[in-house]
Amino acid sequence: MTKADQLFKQSIREILQWGYSDENENVRPKWDDGTPAHTKKIFGCIHEYDLQKEFPILTLRKVPFKSCVDEVLWIWQKKSNNVHDLNSHIWDAWADETGSIGKAYGYQMSIKHKYPEGEFDQVDRVLYDLKHNPSSRRIMTNMYNHHDLNEMALAPCVYGTTWNVQGDMLNLMVNQRSADMITANGWNTTQYAALLCMIAHVTGYKPGKLIHVIADCHVYDRHEVLAQKLLDTTNDFKAPKLWINPDIKNFYDFTTDDIKLIDYQYSEFKDKIPVAI
Repeated sequence: MTKADQLFKQSIREILQWGYSDENENVRPKWDDGTPAHTKKIFGCIHEYDLQKEFPILTLRKVPFKSCVDEVLWIWQKKSNNVHDLNSHIWDAWADETGSIGKAYGYQMSIKHKYPEGEFDQVDRVLYDLKHNPSSRRIMTNMYNHHDLNEMALAPCVYGTTWNVQGDMLNLMVNQRSADMITANGWNTTQYAALLCMIAHVTGYKPGKLIHVIADCHVYDRHEVLAQKLLDTTNDFKAPKLWINPDIKNFYDFTTDDIKLIDYQYSEFKDKIPVAI
């Protein structure tokens, strides 16, 4: 079993056995029939992956890798907040009639700030510092801008990153305020692992550790049966290898065709997963 599968199962098991239930509380999320979407949850999950050993992606079920990369490039490369720039429909429920999700995600990454070296948005500041100030302990991004929360369709779930260089290794810590473990956990881990590999590739480092910190780690009530099915799933699949187009030298040149998985095997899981919004 891969490290990603092990950590996923460990967290799901803890949630189902010992998680706090909010079934008697007034919650914001709802199912598409209007029923409140309650959860069992634990607080403070820390999942650590060594990308020199394996690429973290679930094999218990298929994770749509290309869509994961597409979304992270939508945020970090296109710096977009419009679903018309995205090739999947995962954000459609939060978009307005123009396709906008408000001042969320990519919008926050596009805002330029003044520094002694010039003007940079958050992405360009990371790229600049990794090349010119690799010993800095201030290579960070944050999309949780309190001034703009009332103009966001959804406050960012994955909201912050911290980048750290150790020798020739680039490490990344990802902070997430809330994680729907059945719908999105495998997705978020995979896309930020891919981002780490892409950023490392264009800045001259090897991808090192990915540390994924999740505050509210939960399973929705209508996902509990699906969660148990995933716990009961076993296989002998190994983690796939990651291929990155060696000709790409600039982060803004990446497309979803320039980063691929080799020998990705996964167990069949055909159950439809309802999404709470």
